[in-house]
Amino acid sequence: MEKKTYRDRNINGRAKRGKAEPSRNANGHAKKGQTKLTKTIDNPAKTGNSKQSWKPGNMLYPVPAVMVSCKRADEKPNIITIAWAGTICSDPVMASISVRKSRYSHSIIKETGEFVINLVTRDMAFACDWCGVKSGKDVDKFSEMKLHEYYSEFVKAPAIKESPVNIYCKVKQVLELGSHDMFVAQVVGVTVSEKYMDENGRFDLDATELIAYSHGSYFELGKKLGSFGYSVRKK
Repeated sequence: MEKKTYRDRNINGRAKRGKAEPSRNANGHAKKGQTKLTKTIDNPAKTGNSKQSWKPGNMLYPVPAVMVSCKRADEKPNIITIAWAGTICSDPVMASISVRKSRYSHSIIKETGEFVINLVTRDMAFACDWCGVKSGKDVDKFSEMKLHEYYSEFVKAPAIKESPVNIYCKVKQVLELGSHDMFVAQVVGVTVSEKYMDENGRFDLDATELIAYSHGSYFELGKKLGSFGYSVRKK
């Protein structure tokens, strides 16, 4: 069978002439006024898996949905919901978050040089989303979402008491990348909720019911498939 390019096909896969499919943005949604890169698509019957070529986009999903808390002296604390957060080094222990310059929390974190990454449970999902669409310039997010501040010995910014894991960070470097600045930080301490300690005195992270963010939606973590190294472990 003759190969067709994606722009030659309509939504049902039938040949269509004279129209080009719009390109996609970082979330996979169509952009107006632009076309996809034109690449030849292999016949699915021949390869078993056809592909579409898209322009660059941030399609690394799923990612952790976290609530980052921060605070200036003599001001109310704030929370920003972040999907672009991650571990970047184990020795020293370091993490990063990426924040738009326009966000209210950006200047707070840049000025104070510290923040707290709070992991999010299923019960916190509503608050997580709400804190991501509201601005701390206009509302007191702790108060509105009935969340409680928890102050540790590690940094001056409060953690979220309802979060099962709080990761305290001090900024070491700010990378200006474009739409977002990346705050590269050293982890200076961690607090965990005692209710998730098991009978052996170990913290049971799986019992916290953490959520993930993928392509604009929140999801509960699903069925465990294996543990690190299970593919080569002797049975």
